[in-house]
Amino acid sequence: MPLLDAHDPQAVARAARALAAGELVALPTETVYGLGARADDDAAVGRIYAAKGRPADHPLIVHVCDAQAAEAFAVELPERARRLMARLWPGPLTVVVRRRPGVAQAAAAGLPTVGLRCPDHPAAQALLRAARELGVPGVAAPSANRFGRVSPTRASHVAEEFGQALLVLDGGPCREGIESAIVDCSRDAPHLLRPGTLSREALQAALGEPLHEPDAAAPRVSGSLASHYAPRAAVHLLDAPRLQERLHAAQPPATGAEVGVYSRQPLAGPAWARVRRMPDNPGWVAHELFAVLREFDALGVESIWVEQPPELPAWEGVRDRLRRAATR
Repeated sequence: MPLLDAHDPQAVARAARALAAGELVALPTETVYGLGARADDDAAVGRIYAAKGRPADHPLIVHVCDAQAAEAFAVELPERARRLMARLWPGPLTVVVRRRPGVAQAAAAGLPTVGLRCPDHPAAQALLRAARELGVPGVAAPSANRFGRVSPTRASHVAEEFGQALLVLDGGPCREGIESAIVDCSRDAPHLLRPGTLSREALQAALGEPLHEPDAAAPRVSGSLASHYAPRAAVHLLDAPRLQERLHAAQPPATGAEVGVYSRQPLAGPAWARVRRMPDNPGWVAHELFAVLREFDALGVESIWVEQPPELPAWEGVRDRLRRAATR
């Protein structure tokens, strides 16, 4: 099936009808492309798990068009969740709340909590609203890739993963480039379970209280496994001096394959190194990170050497994705 233009109202209506019928649809968001199914249909959600090869105990995020739509999935929306939603929705933020019993059972992997997000993308909003008109209260949508692999930030990435059988709304490259921040609002204190492009400072300002680190009692959420977002090639995180040293000292891979290098330093690598300059702006790195990893995979490199990002708050989301990509 060809990619559908997300700016075409007829394409959006077609995708909404497919969701209402229990089919899978890939949709653009400001973070990454999602593989969506109606969240109130456990059989439809089961098709997401099957298509991705995702463990059934790994919960999905439910996408809604506004805060009112979120109420259908929650026992209640705590005041701290409402503060976050009022200030940062639509946007790259997921709030975890207590799930309404009997609703989105498969999407929540049977947990008593559910992650809810309102995406800040015109095509996603148009699709969610069109689907709501057809009786779809929300759309469960993890990243549209095989489980554990690099998330897609372009419609072509989705097509590479799943072929032509999947209906894909093409909304262009994703603006943010990495998945949403996840804040647990289901307990007595808010916890940041996954960083994103929204800074910790911005989240705390919206909350009006400090964020805590994940603990043993934290609910399971998307993208929380130690190994995730991984390309086929092995990723190695190196500080700048060590990266320079390896480039000058290393011999060409015995297999004849090349090595990908992603560095903020201007490097002159040997012929067997494919060097890509990392931007100095963490927002731009987040925007292009997954596309760069996919590009190196497409080149067939044997491994990917990445300069360790700075230990600064603005880089937290990028550091998280690279650390998980480098874990094997």
